[in-house]
Amino acid sequence: MERYYNLPKPFFVLAPLDDVTDTVFRRVVADCAPPDLFFTEFVNVDGLQSPGRPKLLKKLRFTAGEQPLIAQIWGLKPENFYTTAQEIADGTFAKELGLPDGVNFAGVDLNMGCPEKTVVKNGACSGLINNRQLAQQIIESTREGLAGRLPLSVKTRLGFSEVDMSWSAFLLSQKLNMLTIHGRTRKEMSRVPAHWDLIGKIRKLRDELAPDTLVVGNGDVMSRQHGVELAEKYQLDGIMIGRGVFHDPYVFAVDSPWEQQSPKERIALYRKHVALFAATWQNNERPIHTLNKFCKIYINGFDGAKELREALMQADSSDALLEILDKPLVAGGS
Repeated sequence: MERYYNLPKPFFVLAPLDDVTDTVFRRVVADCAPPDLFFTEFVNVDGLQSPGRPKLLKKLRFTAGEQPLIAQIWGLKPENFYTTAQEIADGTFAKELGLPDGVNFAGVDLNMGCPEKTVVKNGACSGLINNRQLAQQIIESTREGLAGRLPLSVKTRLGFSEVDMSWSAFLLSQKLNMLTIHGRTRKEMSRVPAHWDLIGKIRKLRDELAPDTLVVGNGDVMSRQHGVELAEKYQLDGIMIGRGVFHDPYVFAVDSPWEQQSPKERIALYRKHVALFAATWQNNERPIHTLNKFCKIYINGFDGAKELREALMQADSSDALLEILDKPLVAGGS
């Protein structure tokens, strides 16, 4: 992967979060403090290679400012991974999204870690931990579709019901460009602290099996400094941050200003987010309640925040949200 990117060590990655890390939020984060790598939300290849393709394109939408951006995909049919990878690499999707020539995704990541019940029940994502034959077919089909034009990576967990180091060894044997490990099993979901010691063991396994594969750790990282400490302790190439961005949209900054920002500044940032949302999803591709997930990021930690959040979460349109945020009492808060 280093032949594609001039990445620092450790490099920082914004995690793929469904219905969260869309093009709008990625741009907000990029303006605050950009990570070294962005990921899209995960998008289903079987849906992309079906009549439902137009409805799924919103998950791949991006702008030239969100770079480098990795497209994260999931599904069950190797032939659809092949075609989707081919269309990502040759710029087909970028053209469909209306991007200028020369602007494209920077890589493809395979989601083999999502623990969501209905997804796993069908054998996809973390369900692939229990079906290595299919997992290998998916990796090989995706690699064939990419044809060396873009790097290939996998994001996964420590195991399914219990920690299974043979799963990580299996993935490392695939000679991926990058492997991201979320430090919990599928069964653990997010109910226990991430096992960073085990991520460190996987990094040592990498040294033996696939020295050219970058290893990224993920789980419970709440600040850049915390990430640096973990990367140094376990000698990791990169750190992925997911939920930490909900506590601080400047989480990738060397010196985040978030704790010192006034209510007025925080409200202004949410207003910017809402306005960008309205401008981006003009055809109602995303329901307005999607913004409720973000409200507590910005409207938090000051007198009256709870009441303001409640009012905002009752709004049924971006215009209604902006009207509340533009009220003199709100806009003039200190």
